[in-house]
Amino acid sequence: MAIELSGRIVIEINPEIKQALYKRLKVEEIHLKQWFLNNVDGFLKRKTQLSLNFR
Repeated sequence: MAIELSGRIVIEINPEIKQALYKRLKVEEIHLKQWFLNNVDGFLKRKTQLSLNFR
């Protein structure tokens, strides 16, 4: 997979999943870019912080 230096990320997904995602984002009143950035931020924080599992 080539990693470009631009700020673009391009992925292909199943059209039905794409439609469902946009439908849900509309209900949540959030744009795809903001949803993606929020999830990236959470993902990166989970990978860099110590995980504490209390079971």
